Amino acid sequence: MNKNKILNNNSEIWNLIGSIHHSISLIRQQELKQQLKQHHIPIRQLYVLRAIRDLGPDVTLSDVAKRVERQPHVISRQTILMEKDGLIRRRRKTPKSNLLNLQITKKGLNIMEAAAESESIDVIFSSLSEKDKLLVKSALTNILIKVREFASSNIRAEVDLWLK
Repeated sequence: MNKNKILNNNSEIWNLIGSIHHSISLIRQQELKQQLKQHHIPIRQLYVLRAIRDLGPDVTLSDVAKRVERQPHVISRQTILMEKDGLIRRRRKTPKSNLLNLQITKKGLNIMEAAAESESIDVIFSSLSEKDKLLVKSALTNILIKVREFASSNIRAEVDLWLK
């Protein structure tokens, strides 16, 4: 196979991964509006809730920003809104500290639990056999391993979170 054909195939795969992610995110957001009628939550806030839960106690804005691949100021704005909605608590590490720790509230946990079920994701992935799912997961994990090899140390730490 010549180099141009390999580059085109790689580009097509990269574009497909992006299209799949974007399309499923839009469908998932639409589904969340229906699931959580009493409290609409944007999918990006659901990602923040998951990051806070996954990263554990004493998680900081910076930790969450790295995990969800956003700038800290973006996450700061999100967490202010999420605190007003009662989904999380933001606490200063010490009274004079600028460092904030984030905790999920009972309401936030309830929303995460309600949002955990996804008919759209189940239907979309039902097009794959269990064997196909294992192959896709393996292939994507291999890609992440290669990404880690090329990544700088701050990006490598983020990739390591996904490889766990």
